[in-house]
Amino acid sequence: MAATASTCLLSGGPSRRGSSFPRLFASPASHRRLLPASCKMRQRSLSSRSRRQQVKRASQDRPPSMVVNGEGEDDGALAESVHGADPEIVSESKEDDADGVVIDVENQNADRNEASSSAAMEMNLAIINDTGQQLSGIQVEDLMGMIKNAEKNILLLNQARVSALKDLDNILSEKEALQGEINNLEMKLAETDARIRVAAQEKMHAELLEDQLEKLRNELIQRGGIERSELGIETNELGNYEIQNNQLIAEKPLSYHSSTHFINEELSSLREENVSLKNDIEALKAELNSVKDTDERVMVLEKQRFHLESALKDLESKLSVSQEDVSKLSSLKFEHKDLWEKVETLQLLLDKATKQADQAILGLQQNQELRKKVDKLEQSLEEANVYKVSSEKLQQYNELMQQKIKLLEERLQRSDEEIHSYVQLYQESVKEFQDTLNSLKEKSKKRMLDEPVDDMPREFWSRLLLKFDGWLLEKKLSTDDAKILREMVWSRDRRIYDAYMACKDKSEREAMATFLRLISAPSSPGLYVVHIAAELAPVAKVGGLGDVLTGLSKALQKRGHLVEIILPKYDCMQYERMQDLRALDAVVESYFDGRLYKNKVWVGTVEGLPVYFIEPLHPDKLFWRGQLYGEHDDFKRFSFFSRAALELLLQSGKKPDIIHCHDWQTAFVAPLYWDLYAPKGLNSARICFTCHNFEYQGTAPASELASCGLDVQELNRPDRMQDNLALDRVNPVKGAVVFSNIVTTVSPTYAQEVRTAEGGKGLHSTLNLHSKKFVGILNGIDTDAWNPATDAFLEVQYSSNDLQGKAENKRAIRRQLGLSSANAWKPMREFEGIANQFENHDDIRLILKYDESLSHRIYAACDMFIIPSIFEPCGLTQMIAMRYGSIPIARKTGGLNDSIFDVDDDTIPIQFRNGFTFLNADEQGLNGALERAFTHYNNNGESWQQLVHKVMNIEFSWDPSASQYEELYSKSVARARAARQT
Repeated sequence: MAATASTCLLSGGPSRRGSSFPRLFASPASHRRLLPASCKMRQRSLSSRSRRQQVKRASQDRPPSMVVNGEGEDDGALAESVHGADPEIVSESKEDDADGVVIDVENQNADRNEASSSAAMEMNLAIINDTGQQLSGIQVEDLMGMIKNAEKNILLLNQARVSALKDLDNILSEKEALQGEINNLEMKLAETDARIRVAAQEKMHAELLEDQLEKLRNELIQRGGIERSELGIETNELGNYEIQNNQLIAEKPLSYHSSTHFINEELSSLREENVSLKNDIEALKAELNSVKDTDERVMVLEKQRFHLESALKDLESKLSVSQEDVSKLSSLKFEHKDLWEKVETLQLLLDKATKQADQAILGLQQNQELRKKVDKLEQSLEEANVYKVSSEKLQQYNELMQQKIKLLEERLQRSDEEIHSYVQLYQESVKEFQDTLNSLKEKSKKRMLDEPVDDMPREFWSRLLLKFDGWLLEKKLSTDDAKILREMVWSRDRRIYDAYMACKDKSEREAMATFLRLISAPSSPGLYVVHIAAELAPVAKVGGLGDVLTGLSKALQKRGHLVEIILPKYDCMQYERMQDLRALDAVVESYFDGRLYKNKVWVGTVEGLPVYFIEPLHPDKLFWRGQLYGEHDDFKRFSFFSRAALELLLQSGKKPDIIHCHDWQTAFVAPLYWDLYAPKGLNSARICFTCHNFEYQGTAPASELASCGLDVQELNRPDRMQDNLALDRVNPVKGAVVFSNIVTTVSPTYAQEVRTAEGGKGLHSTLNLHSKKFVGILNGIDTDAWNPATDAFLEVQYSSNDLQGKAENKRAIRRQLGLSSANAWKPMREFEGIANQFENHDDIRLILKYDESLSHRIYAACDMFIIPSIFEPCGLTQMIAMRYGSIPIARKTGGLNDSIFDVDDDTIPIQFRNGFTFLNADEQGLNGALERAFTHYNNNGESWQQLVHKVMNIEFSWDPSASQYEELYSKSVARARAARQT
């Protein structure tokens, strides 16, 4: 049985009141016992301040736990074993006010245990080396007990060392405090000495003043004696002397009296000063006495310091002893490691011996089985000897039986071949029957579809008619759709019967959708759609129109429709992005300015789409100007192109289902088609017009409309092409709205905005008049061209599952534009003074050009994309930005309102929130959105990354938009076909 070490975690520290021993958690191995070890805990009294410091330091600097890895039973087992192992393992401190503990470890039985363990180890090794037999369980347990005892001694030594270090720290802190008090007393003593010296000097000065006072007194006394001797003159001369004395007194100078008064005042001041000096001397004497007391305290403190130094030396000696113990501990660790290796070796030998014994047992069992087999063989050999005589007969019989078996196998093979041929014939007949059955079913189904349903009562068809009329009156159904459905009811069409049976248990909305799909379903596998436009990405692109045309055409093509594009052949196109460009031999002539002009036709493919390029052979070189738009005669250029495109369709014999024209440049197609080309036979198509921006309407004087062959008098009318703001001008966009079967714009919100006076730019009344055929469809983006995982323009490709490449692209764009890389992760908002600072600014560049590759890199590098548009019909930039993991910050207008939903808007489901929006077109609104975005970016990094991951996975492809266009196309074509049939 292999020995396993136990897991032990010890959390030590100063002992506390009411705790019997340090906290101990253990998970011992099963059926292991702890050997007793004794340790004594000696307390040491310290001052109250040291105790407080010791408790505080103990709480802050708790020694780390020690972990010995192993496995065993639960944590409670060891606690019980510790309490029950030996009462000498831990002894509790008896005094309640003791906070510091020093642990001395005494291994009383260490030598005896070591000797016994070494003897046991030698005996075990001798047994294994000599006999190779299995060790006894008792010896292994003794060996494990020795190892456990060594581990416990090591732990106790560690605890003793930790406690000694704590006491040493406490003593050093007390020493520092005492040294500070001694320094303070020395400073006070020096101050007292200085004051004593000052007092001594003042005392000497007072003594000098007293001597001078005595001298002055003596002089006054002498002067008074002389005056009394002069008064003792003869009596007869008394009168004369008195008269003379009075004269002398009268004649004494005033200086004598003044000097006497000054001396008296000085004497009084000296007396007062003497009194104050005596008081000072008394105070100094009192301070001197206090200094003497301080000296005594200093002596006491010196004695305490001496005792502390002696204690420190004792602790240092103990520390050296503990270091020696640590060295012994390291040696014990090595011994423990060696012992453990020996135990593992013994265990391996034990396992090996066990395996050998098991193999020996298996060998014995196999020998017994072999012995039994040998006995059986001997018995069978005896029986074979008995039948040996008849062996030749048995051999002949076996040969005969083999021949019979061979004949049976041949017959069986022939029967299998016959059965297989029968099975093939059966399968062929079943297949033929199935084909016949399917053809009969198809014929029956076709016949049922062609034949009216006559087995339904009249009430059934009446209910259907009433249902359709109710939807029409409730404006849930258009007049054209209701007309087609009524005709199908009148003819008792089986398709409408099947549709009714399929949706009779569904809701009204689902039933209506079923009937609309019935009338909008094309009779052919796909539609034939021709786009006539002025832009096509990437060969001729100025704004979003080129991206929309390419993306929508590719999406329709993927859905099984035939899509063709007619475009002017500009001289400034990117011809390297075209494939298989070639000129046709045929020349198309078109009318303009009263004569016919030839047009050279080129064909090629762009992004897999078939494109016809019209090159007018006009002396004004209409499309060889070096730019797509912005010429003084743009009205003339694009009206010429619109008629030439329709002429191409007519002369080539094409019969498209849909002719889709875009913006004012090809808005001429709608009136030209119905006024000139439908009467000539180009009448299979329905006209769809999309205005991408109602800001640009291409108005011109009405007289210019005659150049392309349209009747100015008929069209310059309020209900046709006359501009609503200028009666002498014509408006191509208004003409397209009036003459088209389908009118769309690029987002639902923008469709609502342009029907107002502010957003419609003069066309709101016309759009409201034709609102039934006007719808807003949100654009998509070409997810193949705008894909960060495959974008060749990027420094590093990345995806929503791996955003590391976005950071690399950010660093790359900063290097390319020469921006500072000091802090590439701060959001930039430094737009003030950009006109003067952009050239040398560390974080800003103003680039006034279009660069396709740079635009891809910017989308990939930026974290936020700001679109503060006053108006925005749709906008593709926000979709591309989100595709590349950039969070949009935009105003709620047009297509931005249909594609960006604020992350803080609780009314929006959380799965649709994808950016930051504001409503008011002012600085305060924009700053509010920017502040929220910057706060989110700086404070919620993980949430920001989740937002980036979410926006990169939003579906912005053209598939949903193409589905809506497909539905509009199909409905319009179905109505036209139904109208032609009637």
